[in-house]
Amino acid sequence: MTCGTCVGRISEALEAQPWSRSVDISLLSNSAAITLSGREHVEDIVGTINSIGYEATVEKVEELKDSRKTSKKAASDVYQASYSISGMTCSTCIGTINNALRQHSWIKNVHINLISNSALIVYQGKDNQSQITDSIANVGYDAVINNVVELGSSQYQDQRRETLIRVSGMFCENCPRRVYDALSEFGQSVIIEEPLTLANPTLKVRYTPNAPEFTIRDILASISARCPSFELSIYHPPTLEERAQAIHIREQRRLLLRVALSVTIAIPSFIIAIALGSLTPSDSRVRQFFAQPIWSGQVTRADWALFIMATPVYFLAADIFHRRALKEIWAMWRRGSPTPLLQRFYRFGSMNTLMSLGTSIAYLSSIAQLVLAATNPSRSTSHAASSTYFDSVVFLTMFLLVGKLIESYSRSKTDDAVKMLGSLRPTEALLVVPHTNGGQLLQSGDYSRHTKRVNIDLLELGDITRIPHGGSPPWDGSVVEGDSEFDESSLTGESKLVPKKVGDKVFSGSINRGNPVSIQITGVAGDSMLDQIIRIVREGQARRAPVERLADTLTAYFVPSITLLAVSTWIIWLGLGLSDSLPQDYLDTPRGGWPLWSLQFAIAVFVIACPCGIALAAPTALFVGGGIAAQNGILVKGGGQAFQEASQLDCVVFDKTGTLTQGSEPVVTDYAALPRDDAALMSSMIRRLEETSSHPIAKAVVAYLKDEHLQDLQVKSIDDIPGKGMKGTFTSEGRDVDVIVGSEALMADYGVDLQNGICQNVYSWRTMGKSTATVASNTGSVWQFEMCFAISDPPRREARATVDALRRRNIDVWMLSGDNITTAAAVGDMVGIHKDNIIAEVLPGQKAEKIQHLQRTVLELKNQNISRKSRARSKQRATVAMVGDGINDSPALTVADVGIAIGSGSDIAISSADFILVSSQLDSILTLIDLSRTVMTRIKFNFGWALIYNLIALPIAAGVLYVVKSDGDHVRLDPVWASLAMALSSIIGIASQISVKLDTALAELAALQAYHVDNFFDDKLFDLKHLQRPVDSPRKLSPTTKTTYTSQPPTGLHLLGFFAPDSSPAREEASAQLYLLSNKANALNPY
Repeated sequence: MTCGTCVGRISEALEAQPWSRSVDISLLSNSAAITLSGREHVEDIVGTINSIGYEATVEKVEELKDSRKTSKKAASDVYQASYSISGMTCSTCIGTINNALRQHSWIKNVHINLISNSALIVYQGKDNQSQITDSIANVGYDAVINNVVELGSSQYQDQRRETLIRVSGMFCENCPRRVYDALSEFGQSVIIEEPLTLANPTLKVRYTPNAPEFTIRDILASISARCPSFELSIYHPPTLEERAQAIHIREQRRLLLRVALSVTIAIPSFIIAIALGSLTPSDSRVRQFFAQPIWSGQVTRADWALFIMATPVYFLAADIFHRRALKEIWAMWRRGSPTPLLQRFYRFGSMNTLMSLGTSIAYLSSIAQLVLAATNPSRSTSHAASSTYFDSVVFLTMFLLVGKLIESYSRSKTDDAVKMLGSLRPTEALLVVPHTNGGQLLQSGDYSRHTKRVNIDLLELGDITRIPHGGSPPWDGSVVEGDSEFDESSLTGESKLVPKKVGDKVFSGSINRGNPVSIQITGVAGDSMLDQIIRIVREGQARRAPVERLADTLTAYFVPSITLLAVSTWIIWLGLGLSDSLPQDYLDTPRGGWPLWSLQFAIAVFVIACPCGIALAAPTALFVGGGIAAQNGILVKGGGQAFQEASQLDCVVFDKTGTLTQGSEPVVTDYAALPRDDAALMSSMIRRLEETSSHPIAKAVVAYLKDEHLQDLQVKSIDDIPGKGMKGTFTSEGRDVDVIVGSEALMADYGVDLQNGICQNVYSWRTMGKSTATVASNTGSVWQFEMCFAISDPPRREARATVDALRRRNIDVWMLSGDNITTAAAVGDMVGIHKDNIIAEVLPGQKAEKIQHLQRTVLELKNQNISRKSRARSKQRATVAMVGDGINDSPALTVADVGIAIGSGSDIAISSADFILVSSQLDSILTLIDLSRTVMTRIKFNFGWALIYNLIALPIAAGVLYVVKSDGDHVRLDPVWASLAMALSSIIGIASQISVKLDTALAELAALQAYHVDNFFDDKLFDLKHLQRPVDSPRKLSPTTKTTYTSQPPTGLHLLGFFAPDSSPAREEASAQLYLLSNKANALNPY
């Protein structure tokens, strides 16, 4: 794939298949993500792509979980296939493959990524897999299947593990049998999934590890004991990024060879055609020598020399364009092509077609001039000056190839984020040897003395590894020995060290900055937090933004439009010339007359047109933006559409508990109860009831009652009342007791009479922002009040500053809470949310309805304060973001235009969210919004640049300025300079899109706007949150340094000032940090 036209062609081809459901193609990563119905259609994807002239391979296939109520059989019959597709050059390629696959009814979804040359295809029916490859092949692309995953089935049903073992050193047919004999001693514990052959020396085995007794190390040791001459290793199929890199390297190598050939020939071509033909005096002997006709007619030495040099360039260097163009034409016109006959005339070709047409017309017209000169019997030299375009063929090809080489190199640098994340994991680990020399198992405290270095592929769940200072865990695990501090900034963007003690989780990709610790592996390949982050980033980059559909539409008709314009240009100029409507001095070519003179304008139109800027405007910026977000602890699950929605936010809605409040460890601060003799029994029933709930308030009550001695009682039933509380029935001493614990609304439902004294306490607690949990019991027919708990869940430290910063961005802030209105209003007052923007006492199922209500009404409130003219141009519906912690928030996150989940630890796979804040810091929302706006602004700029370039360049190439004279010569754009302009436009477009990385300083500094004095300083503590970065040589400001502070909202790079006591160490450190950040931003700011 080379341009947006390729993307469009592949998308259309895949979307046309009946088994295709969705197609997302990335030009930058040369990959695609495709959802389809039926796993058997995976190969049809490759076939469809191949049929339209591109090559594809399957990278991975995963079965999607169906949220609808379908039968287990139907849910398990959906598969996701990953393909690698070669030959895609633009969005047209994507459209062609998309259309080919969409013709199959069993295709559910198609995501094609042009950047990584890959595709994710979801399909139904395992038997349809072969048809996918065939469908892609039928449209002219090569597709290779990489992986097939059955969707709907649990990925972790048990601890069974499948491993590929590469066996090197086999030399005869009996060697595989020797390996099988070594595995037979394990019986059914090791099952061979794929046999071993000499042609494919990779063995796939399935086993259930039980570290340290039975691991992959035992399997490899058994084979080595039987076959000591064999070399064994764990084989990993190439990842999507590795395949994309291989495609880029192969493409760059092909281009580099052709660039070397064209540049080598361009040097003598320049000397003969330009230096000797135009720059040297006319009486120069060398010039006269090359201007003399030889061999036949009026063909000069210069013509023959240029012909000889241009021919290998045309056939050996420009062949990369000719082959692709011919393949596209063949795929469209071949017998059985799915492209409708009429559509073949108005939707065809790609960037390769334009390049091939430009160079071909120049070469063939030069051949025609050569023939005309050779058939002219006159040997006079009066008209012997070279007028062929052979030199143009050489320079056209050279500039086009150089531009494509630079563009290919730039595109290959856009997926650095995933590569960087993958490089965080070490390749080796210190495995604690499970047994001592005496054969006894090691005990805690002995782990540091018995270790050996092994490859991380040899580790299993339950293994214990040693993490030294400066080391990184090979996989996720829990600390079993030692205390330390870990740097998790690579995963969360939070540079503050996280203390770890026995029982705490540590994650692969983090770094031990303290004492050595021992951990027990809890998650291996594919199951670690780092693997989940990489998977989410990769899938997010494959999802396209709605704005990319506009690019697909434009590029789909681009080549036919340029072809029509070029032909019309030639016909118009030719008609004007032959009808004597043009002055004779316009004809400045000695041979060929008006037909060949007019042809120069058509060639210039062909080569100057560039759809690459249009096609790459969105995917490059989105690809880079997703990587930047991941580096700042923000995972983009929603891809381009999420970025586009986040850049247009009108309203942000926060959940209260766990989002605006800390939520992690709320505590019971107050307690009131009626006196009773069996208080211990009631406490036991409450504890048993609340232990079954995962709500933070329930956990706080359980923690408060943990020291109570549990009475002997029988649990008959426990019911969860969504949004209100819990109800249970217990049996003690032969009598049944019903107990309810929950909100005041729950008490009202059961007619509980709350006493006045208790009510006063409850109201007092709520005005302090505390939540309450009320308890009532029933031993007969009347419910009686028993006790009430007040639970304190303080607001997050950065909550108020984040709310203020959102308002400065003209974004409304609301709160949704299931708590009572008094508590919600108190918390809202603490974080700066007006009581009119608080919706309390909302059940979980009602949150989605409230989000829909805000989508309809928020803009109505804003539009009341604007003019009628502005109101007419405003949006019809508000764009609303919902921020929640995933507890009872899934419906609201799904309904909201942008769902933002607050993640923590390994809780990052929240399916209903578009963005996941791994760092759990609310200020990351500001970075998210600013980054989204920067990305979308860059996309608009790139679209504008591409459109303006084509709108200006095409008329100039067509000759609108030819009537203007400069130094006695008519102003025209020679085809050679047209090709240079096209190459430069593509390079500038790519560079502009990748320059989003330079805007990260603005995204970092924007978060500083959110903080006030009380959020940073307590006279002894300064915390820059995730904005802190290690400094090689920390510097302090000199006493003469002048720093300007402002309390007004910052503009551009002006920073919000921080105020602390002059003698405070925090003030001095803050000034130094701000000075460094400001210098960084000013250095990167182009304005």
